[in-house]
Amino acid sequence: MKSKIFIIFFISSLINCHKKTENTDYESTKISERISYSKKKNHINIHSGKFWYKIPTYKLPFKRVILLNSSLMGYFLEINKEKNIIGITSPEYIFSEKIKKLIQQNKIQNVGNEQKYNIEKILALKPDVIFTNYIETFENTYYILKKNGIEVIFIDEYLEQRPLDKAKILKLFGVLLGAEAESNYKFKYIEQNYKKLVYLASKQREKPVSISNEMYGNQWFMPMNQTFSARYFEDAGSNYILKNINGTTSIPLTFEEVLLKSKNATIWVNVGDHRNKWELLNLNHNYLKINAFKNGKIYSMAGATNEKANDIFESGAVRVDLVLKDYIKIFHPNLLPNHRLYYMKEVK
Repeated sequence: MKSKIFIIFFISSLINCHKKTENTDYESTKISERISYSKKKNHINIHSGKFWYKIPTYKLPFKRVILLNSSLMGYFLEINKEKNIIGITSPEYIFSEKIKKLIQQNKIQNVGNEQKYNIEKILALKPDVIFTNYIETFENTYYILKKNGIEVIFIDEYLEQRPLDKAKILKLFGVLLGAEAESNYKFKYIEQNYKKLVYLASKQREKPVSISNEMYGNQWFMPMNQTFSARYFEDAGSNYILKNINGTTSIPLTFEEVLLKSKNATIWVNVGDHRNKWELLNLNHNYLKINAFKNGKIYSMAGATNEKANDIFESGAVRVDLVLKDYIKIFHPNLLPNHRLYYMKEVK
């Protein structure tokens, strides 16, 4: 009799545990290999790089936010949460006119730069959270901020190697800022656009040979095939010269190596902020030997700039579909006859 009661109690306990799990464990969302989050009944778990966070739901949504990296600005602008920002660093790198206006109105304060943060000012602003890229040399600063009860969340979007993964971080910001429906809608729109563009480019038989970046000193650092940039080149229908070199970083090449590999290249992308070809030649007269320089076209990522600010590092972090559109326009001009380059600019 006792054994039967025990069995019934055991089964009942399993059912109750299962029900409890259903009530407390919600969906888990994978952003990328580096970032994910899961929603629980009373908190949200976040995994970002080597860091883990447990954010109580009573603290959400975050309403007073400080950004220590302008590269995260685009996510806020995309879901209309720029008014949640109360502090930023290095305002000279901000491209958005909306943000500049809020700075002029003193609704967003300058709290330092990439060399030094104004800790006293940050503490006085009493933010709910600080979002930033992780920089090891600022470890002591992060410790002080956390010790004063400020949530510091590291989002290293620049380490993402897939354009859509970088854009998908928008979903995490939506959850934390109380704009989940908006962020889901926006990401779905971006994702659908991106995939349509990839399909359009994939149908092209002719794929122009391309090279990227430029010389620094005696080396030409060129992204390998699994890097963020190289994935754009592939998705846009380019025959990139390092498409068969596996890696997630840039590889240093000599000028002679690039010259040999690029003899059939007709398009050169992602050069620095140069106004014309003469500026390139002044830096390195050997560029005249590069086929893409002599007989092709050259493009920089300086199409949307304002002094030190560049929108490709702001809105471009999220609107990867528009960045891809620029690359397709470069590699296959006839595919998008009505599109005008925005992030990219031809160097003539």
